[in-house]
Amino acid sequence: MILQALHDYYRRKCDDPDPAQRLPAFGLEQKEIPFILEIDAEGELLQLRDTRELRGKKKVAQVFRVPMGVKKTSGVAANLLWDTLEYVLGVDTKGKPERVAEQHAAFRARIAALPEAAREDAGLQAVLRFLQRLDVAQLERQPAWDDALESNAVLSFRLHGDLDLVCQRPAVVQAALNATADDDAPQAVCLVTGQQAPVERLHATIKGVWGAQTSGANIVSFNARSFESYGKTERQGENAPVSRAAAFAYTTALNHLLRKDSPQRIQVGDASTVFWAERASDFETSLADIFGDPPKDDPDQGTRAVHALFDALRSGKLAGPEGETRFHVLGLAPNAARISVRFHHCLPLRDLGRRIVQHFHDLELIRGPHDPQYPSMFRLLTAVALQGKADNIPPNLGGAIVDAMLGGENVPYPRLWLNAAVGRCRAEQNVNYLRAAAIKACINRHIRFRQSTEKEFLPMLDPDNTHAAYRLGRLFAVLEKAQEEASPGLNATIRDRYYGAASSTPVAVFTTLLRLKNAHLKKLNPGRAQWFEKLLAEVLGPVADFPAHLALPDQGRFALGYYHQRQDFYSKKPGANDTPDTHPAGDLA
Repeated sequence: MILQALHDYYRRKCDDPDPAQRLPAFGLEQKEIPFILEIDAEGELLQLRDTRELRGKKKVAQVFRVPMGVKKTSGVAANLLWDTLEYVLGVDTKGKPERVAEQHAAFRARIAALPEAAREDAGLQAVLRFLQRLDVAQLERQPAWDDALESNAVLSFRLHGDLDLVCQRPAVVQAALNATADDDAPQAVCLVTGQQAPVERLHATIKGVWGAQTSGANIVSFNARSFESYGKTERQGENAPVSRAAAFAYTTALNHLLRKDSPQRIQVGDASTVFWAERASDFETSLADIFGDPPKDDPDQGTRAVHALFDALRSGKLAGPEGETRFHVLGLAPNAARISVRFHHCLPLRDLGRRIVQHFHDLELIRGPHDPQYPSMFRLLTAVALQGKADNIPPNLGGAIVDAMLGGENVPYPRLWLNAAVGRCRAEQNVNYLRAAAIKACINRHIRFRQSTEKEFLPMLDPDNTHAAYRLGRLFAVLEKAQEEASPGLNATIRDRYYGAASSTPVAVFTTLLRLKNAHLKKLNPGRAQWFEKLLAEVLGPVADFPAHLALPDQGRFALGYYHQRQDFYSKKPGANDTPDTHPAGDLA
């Protein structure tokens, strides 16, 4: 199903109204070409042009549509009229002159193998003349030569006065397309199109998956005897027959979605996640804004995208045909030389929107003025990682969260997320907004999944919640607040010393804390001390006894009670002139 969906997306993008967004036809590919050899009709070098432009801190090369490159192995194989500097010019950059000579000979042989009609093209004739009189000394005088030589950069040719490269000239393109046919290729029914067609033996590599090999990895491949069933040992592709045209289509589409600066991809932990629609949709590129980190120059970009989705659901915009448009969300992760599918969801935009809204509703929590209203996946993941570093995000966690989110409101979030959030709260003695939001989302989803009679947690303090762990978290916050008011300017409070033990073994800690509380209240004025005594009695009322141990989910409830009570201390209480804060994530209609 994934390959079929990518194949359909490729066909749609081939007919894109915007020529710049069209994908190349079968036999061609999009390739970054950093340097171009501009020559005249006689083969004289005019300049070595650098196509790279500075984007941020990196130089990015211009992308050209060129004949499909060969799959590089340890052997020598040349591309048609574009390749690395060693292949094109025969200049050694790695101290292997004999191999470079073979590479350059293969590059020339590839051109010589073209049909005579193609070799009569003016651009190709100019290239042949250039190669015959190849003058490395002249190239060394070019300003861009050192950069090209240092990186063994990819080169191609352009005839002076043309806008296209020589490899893009009609005669050359037609010859390249005709050369893709292989009469020796076995015929089989393609698993993607259902048609009888030549089978692709080795599929093109997929590039852009974070953590995978930079040269690319395969999503479909066979390399062990256990996969070579029914004697299919010479052509591994026969084990899962995909036609050459279909293999080109799905790999081109997936590489297009994974390209640099793609508006249809985000990184969720170790899962490179892409999304596309069956038909053109305004929401096709908005998912990256919803879940990705907003750019520094526009911090409200994600919030606007979420509000646009909420408005579309409320207004009924997605009740019509657009809401029926099916969206695909695909998560890919590295696995040695291959790519593993972490998750794949295909559902109508209407359902996708509702599940995204439910996700933010589950995360909804009272917050400070600088906390994000709709936290990105990256922030949620780094909040539960050691030292807040992306490298320390637990493996598979990001993909598992997205998988649960898109599975529906009753699908529980991964237990690992709850474990990580509670663990960081204990290790750092700090229950911040993002960790508390993750804990609330995990516990509420688990309550719905089990169809438990337990009341779901609210975004703000819930005085009616009588769960012992939640009440103990509130109690700890009240005791800390009393200490802070009794001794202003403390460098450390009871949280820094006792939070971990209080949240896991309450009976061992709270007797001591309640005894210390009396000393703190004596330092306050009688009215304030009486207020604290009243609050403590209200919080402790439903608690029959201090538990000897709290299981991990109850430690999460403890953290929520602590967070809610702390936020309630500093929240402005609604008054006559206050307008209650409304949260659009609560509206799932």
